[in-house]
Amino acid sequence: MSPSDLIDQGEVTRLLQAARGGEREALDRLLPLVYDELRRLAGRQLDRERAGHTLGATALVHEAYVKLSGSGTCGAVDRAHFLAIAARAMRQVLVDHARRRARAKRGGGWERTTLGEGDAAVEFRPDEMLALDRALEELDPRQREIVEYRFFAGMEEREIAEVLGVSERTVRRDWVKARAWLYRSLYPEVS
Repeated sequence: MSPSDLIDQGEVTRLLQAARGGEREALDRLLPLVYDELRRLAGRQLDRERAGHTLGATALVHEAYVKLSGSGTCGAVDRAHFLAIAARAMRQVLVDHARRRARAKRGGGWERTTLGEGDAAVEFRPDEMLALDRALEELDPRQREIVEYRFFAGMEEREIAEVLGVSERTVRRDWVKARAWLYRSLYPEVS
């Protein structure tokens, strides 16, 4: 880690503290410091969407930022926690987008997707994104966060454990349980 990375980390933490303290401009000053990471995160989420998605990475970052800044404070304590919260906001934006598209256009063929271990791109159609969202809402809150952070944000077990304040073993165990439950929920005919 370079000295400038340490300065940025400290500045990010300071700005997050200011935002939690009610300083609305703090999030505006934070955005340039984490923008590249947010675009990578958005790109990763969009890789899971169907080809030709109408939202691009920049639009997804901006819509998620509007969602976060509209609340006045995001409650994050450090860079990793902020990115985890941003990943959740991006997922919510994509779910809202899928709902709008599903209302506008019903029917059509679909392909089955899975929550796999690897980084392979998994494409979601709007109806699949909505089904996944409904299933995630039924999970235990910590398991839901782990799925969001790992699957959608691409965070490592170590980072998730740090954000949630639990051990890596707990993260691993909850990830396995959550994946199994989601699979049974999304594909009951196979179970």
